[in-house]
Order: sequence, then structure tokens, then C-alpha cells
Amino acid sequence: AVVVRTEGEVASRCPNALCPAQIKERLFHFGSKHALDIDGLGSKLVDALVDRGLVKTPADLYRLAKDQWAGLPRMAEKSAQNILDQLEKSKSIGLDRFLYALGIRHVGRHLAGVLARRFRTLAEFMTATTEVLEAVNEVGPEVARSIVEFLNEPGNRTLIADLIGPAVGIVPMEVEAPAAQSALAGKTLVLTGTLDALTRDEAASRIQTAGGRVSGSVSRKTDYVVAGRDPGSKADKAAQLGVPVLSEQDLLKLLEG
Repeated sequence: AVVVRTEGEVASRCPNALCPAQIKERLFHFGSKHALDIDGLGSKLVDALVDRGLVKTPADLYRLAKDQWAGLPRMAEKSAQNILDQLEKSKSIGLDRFLYALGIRHVGRHLAGVLARRFRTLAEFMTATTEVLEAVNEVGPEVARSIVEFLNEPGNRTLIADLIGPAVGIVPMEVEAPAAQSALAGKTLVLTGTLDALTRDEAASRIQTAGGRVSGSVSRKTDYVVAGRDPGSKADKAAQLGVPVLSEQDLLKLLEG
């Protein structure tokens, strides 16, 4: 298959959605930690599934019988059962993770969360127009166009229908809307250092659920820097710019308040 690189982009892409490389990339992304988190679905297993013609779309993963999994290289009955258990567990998933798992161009983890909180349900998201999307904070014309193109592609709509249909039964759960009185609603926070009570991902998720935004760099537009142990240069920059620095306990109080 021919692989092309779009001008202005680093990543190379295969223009044929059915080429083996594209199928493998999509499957690996779908099962990755921040998507549906299917433990054990590594690159070697994905290669074997595609090379043997067993799987062409993520929905096909859920249709394989235990003996088909067990028949793959370096797989035994116990490993096959573990994969089946992981697939069953993945059927209950947050809408934000589901949207990220679809692999929509330009929609990373953070933006998937923004979209999930705006549209709340998968059905509502699938009716989105470019005009509605461009009205969403952090969504520009190029991203809006990419999302609508994805949703208008018949193969993608078929995949989504298969994933949430009775044969597979994934349930993308509605993301809770942030409370209007949330102290973090509309605020931009930067996380730095090691947190104790939360992982960085958990802290980011809770901030986003509360209506806040997590950024990777400190600027004059930053509202708070949350500093854990060994915070490094971001805390120093916050002091230089006069940005309030919170402890993890301060953050937890704001999240709970």
C-alpha cells in the first residue's frame, strides 16, 4: 500500500482505510490505555489478528470466539480468557474515552473530553454540524471539518453502529456536566510534580469534569498551577508570572467544593 504524508503534518497516513497498516494502527489505538484500555492487545497480537484476516474493524474483536484467540501465536487458553474478560470490561466506557478511541483526526484525549462534556451523549455528538462544533471552545474550523467528515463517512457510521449495537454492546456513558457553581469552571490549570492521592490522569480528568482545562505550559492565561512533589520549573515560572500555586490538598478542596 502507498503511504502518504499530508503537507504540514508529521504523521504519514495510508489513504486506503482497508490497508493492513491502517487497520493495525486503528486497532492498536482503539485498545490503548487512554481509549478502551484492553490490556493484552499489544502490537504483536494485533499483527497476528490482521495478518490472519480475523479482524478488520474494532467491532470484529468482540466477535471472536475463545478458541480463535487461543489459536494465535503465544496465546494459551488462560490468555484467551483474559482478553475476553478485558473486552467485556471495555463495554462500559466513558463517552470521552469512546470518542478518543474512534481515532478521529485532530481529536486527542483532551479534546475528546471537551466534546463529551459539550454533547453529553453519543447520539447528540453524531448530529453535530460544523457550525455547532465551531461554537465549542477549543474547536476551530479545521477540527470541526475533520469531525464532520469522519461522521459523514458511511464506514465510520457503520463501525459506531456495530460497536454500540447488540452484537457488541458497548455503552458510552454520558459524561457528567460540570456543576455551575464549580470553583474550577472555566479555569486553566497546569499540573507539575508528583501527586500522592491522584495520578496525573485522574487529576486531569476530575478537573475537566469540573469544567476546568488542563494545559501543559504556564502562561499569563494560567489560573492555577498545582504543584506536587519535586515540581520543577513550572512552579518557578508561576511565581515569576504571579500565578497562584496550589498544593494537591488545595486542588482536592476545590474539586470537592
